Amino acid sequence: MNKGRNIFDIKNIRSKEQEVFESIIDTKNILVERIVTLNHYDKPGKWYDQETDEWVLLLKGNAIIEIKDEEIITLNEGDYCFLPAHKIHRVKQTSEKSPCIWLAVHLKSQ
Repeated sequence: MNKGRNIFDIKNIRSKEQEVFESIIDTKNILVERIVTLNHYDKPGKWYDQETDEWVLLLKGNAIIEIKDEEIITLNEGDYCFLPAHKIHRVKQTSEKSPCIWLAVHLKSQ
C-alpha cells in the first residue's frame, strides 16, 4: 500500500514553476493527476485538443477556462467541469496571489 499524501501540500513546489503535474493514479483506463498552477495562463493561440475525456475539480483558487468558439467557464473553489475529448480549450487565467490546486481525471479510451 502506498503512503498517503495531502492533496493541499505544495511545499515542495518551487515558486517560479507555473504549472506542475503529478500523477496520482495512472492505469490503462484512467489517469488521475494533481495540477498546481501559480499565476498560470496559456498564451493566446495555444489550445489543448486532448485525446481523452477530462473531468477537472478546482480544489483551491480560481480560474477561467475558455472553450474555443463557445464559452468562458469561471471556476472557484469546489467548482468542476467536464471537457469531452477533442473539446478545444485553454486556461485563460488562474489565481495571481495564491496557487490553484486542481484534481483532473482523464478517462482513457479502450
